[in-house]
Amino acid sequence: MREFLKYTFASLIGNLLAAMLVLGLGTGGLIFLVVAAAGSKDTGPQVKDKSVLVFDLGLNINDTNPESTTSEAVSQVLSGEDSNTITLRSVLDTIEKATTDDRIVGLYLDGSAGGAETGLANLREVRSALEKFRESGKPIFAYDVNWGEREYYLGSVADRVFLNPLGAMEFNGLSAEIMFLAGAFQKYGIGIQVIRVGKYKSAVEPFIQTKLSPESREQMQKLLNDLWGEFLTTVGRHRDLNSTQLQAIADSQGILKPQSAQSKGLVDKLAYFDEVVQELKQLTGNDEEDKTFNQIDLTTYARVAASGAESRSKNQIALVYAEGTIVDGQGGVREIGGDRFSALMRKLREDDQIKAVVLRVNSPGGSATASEVIGREVELTSHRKPVIVSMGDYAASGGYWISAYGDRIFAEPNTITGSIGVYGILSNIQELAADNGITWDVVKTGRYADMQTIARPKTDAELQLYQNSVNRIYQLFLNKVAEGRNLSQQKVAEIAQGRVWSGLAAKNIDLVDEIGGLEAAIAFAAKKAELGENWRLQEYPKTRTLEQRIIRKLVGANVDAAPPDLLIREFQKLQAELAILTTLNDPLGVYARLPFHLLID
Repeated sequence: MREFLKYTFASLIGNLLAAMLVLGLGTGGLIFLVVAAAGSKDTGPQVKDKSVLVFDLGLNINDTNPESTTSEAVSQVLSGEDSNTITLRSVLDTIEKATTDDRIVGLYLDGSAGGAETGLANLREVRSALEKFRESGKPIFAYDVNWGEREYYLGSVADRVFLNPLGAMEFNGLSAEIMFLAGAFQKYGIGIQVIRVGKYKSAVEPFIQTKLSPESREQMQKLLNDLWGEFLTTVGRHRDLNSTQLQAIADSQGILKPQSAQSKGLVDKLAYFDEVVQELKQLTGNDEEDKTFNQIDLTTYARVAASGAESRSKNQIALVYAEGTIVDGQGGVREIGGDRFSALMRKLREDDQIKAVVLRVNSPGGSATASEVIGREVELTSHRKPVIVSMGDYAASGGYWISAYGDRIFAEPNTITGSIGVYGILSNIQELAADNGITWDVVKTGRYADMQTIARPKTDAELQLYQNSVNRIYQLFLNKVAEGRNLSQQKVAEIAQGRVWSGLAAKNIDLVDEIGGLEAAIAFAAKKAELGENWRLQEYPKTRTLEQRIIRKLVGANVDAAPPDLLIREFQKLQAELAILTTLNDPLGVYARLPFHLLID
C-alpha cells in the first residue's frame, strides 16, 4: 500500500508541477530554456584507447523510446522511477560501431543490475549483433550474480561466462500464465456476452472462463515449444551443448547451484565481481593498482556511434514504427491511432524523396476498424513504392492485418504472429445494479434502438446482429490476407481461426517470407528500391514535443529505483489486464487482437 500511495502521490504532484512549470515560465521562459539548452557546449563522450564496451543487461530494449507527457516525466522523477530504455536500432548501431572501432578491445555483458523485459525477438537481433562482434576477434565477457534465462540468452554468446560463487542460474523453461476474470465478474454481478470467429481466438476466454480451453492450451503449448526450441538451439551453439542436453538440465534441475552450472558447461568460471574486473584489467592493460578497467557504457558510446557522418542523400527510406495497441481515432503516444497512422502513411506515399518504407510492427492488434483503415493505406503505398514489413516481438491479429500487403515480410523465429480472427465483448451491469437498488426503463422507436445499452444482456436477436458483423469482418480479414499474401482462400481459412504462430511456424505456412530482423528488412528495402548505397534512413513518427525536450533537459539525471515488491507486481499485472479494456474503442465493437495480454516467463 505504501508503494501504491507513493506512485499515486507522485502522479498528482507531477501534474501540478508540470502545470506550474509551463504557466510559471511562460513563452519567454520556455524559449530561454530551449536556447540555453541548445547553446550549451557538449564535446561528446571521450573513448579511451583499449576500452571495453559495457552493456548493462538490465536495459529494456524497445523499438522506440517510450513517450511521456510532461506530467508523467515529472511524476517519474518524483516516484524514483527510471525508464532505463534504449532503442533497438541504437543498440545495433552501437555494437556495429564498436566492432570496427580500434579503441574498443572487448565487450562486457553486465547482468548484475537485474533483469529487463526486452522481448525475445529483439533479444535475438541483439544477439546476432553480438555474434558479429565476437567473430571480429574481440572477446566478450559476461557476468551475473544470478543468471536468468532472458539475460543468459545474450550472455551465452560470450567467450567467458562468469557466475558469482554464491549465486544461481535459472534454467527451467518458458511458461505463460493467463489471468482469468470470469469469477470476479460473476461475483460482482457484471455480465459478459461474447461473439467471435475462430476456434483459437482465445482473447475472450478470461472474461467467460476460469481456465484455458483445449484449443487455447494447444496453440499456447505449440507456441512455447517453438520459442523454447529456438532458445535451446541458440544458447547451445556457443556452449557446445545440444538441445537434448539442455532440456535434460532444465527438467532435472531448473535452478542450478554455481558448481552445477559450471560442471554442466553453462558457465566457464565461478568468480566474484572484483575477480572479473581483474581479468578485464588484463585485457585493457590497466595496472593492478588501478581501481577499474578502461570502459565506456553502451548508452554513452551510443552517442559516439550516432555522431558519425550522416548521408546527405535525398533518397530516403522511411522506417515507420507501429508499436502498441491499435485503436480507433488519433490514439495516445503509446498506441497506434488509426486516423493518425493513416495520415502518416498518406504523407509518406506522396513524398517523392521517400523511395521505400520499412514498416516495423510490434503490436498485438486491437480495433478491427482501425486495422482496416491502416491496412488500406499500406496497400495503396505498396502500389507506389516498396513496403517491407519487419515484425518485432509480436505482430498478431490487427498487427498482422496491417502487415499483409507488405511486399515482403520479415520476422524472427520467436516473433509471435498470426492470430487471424476477430471477436467482440458485450458487457452489462444489470445484476450489479439490481443488487444496489438501481433499475432502468426505456422508451424506443425501434426494436434495436437500445441494443448498445449496458443495463441488460443482449437478446438472441441482438447477439445475432453482432455475430453477423463479426462474421463479415472475419471474412474481410481472410480476404485481405489471401490477396496480400497471394494465398488461396481455403489455405488462409485453414491457418487462420485466430491461431497464434511463432515466426518460424509462420514462415512454413507462408504468412512470413523471410527469417530476419530489422536490419535485414532495411537492407532489403534499399535493394528493392535499387538505391545502392545512395540513401539515408528517416524514422517516423516524430513524436517528441517541445515540452518533452525541455523536461528531458531539466530532469535528465537517472534515478535508481528499488524493484516493486511481489504484491505491487501482482497489482500491476491486474492493472495491465484491466487497462486493455480502455483501448477497446472500435466503433463496431469488433476486435482483431492477440490472446489476452500474453506474458511469457
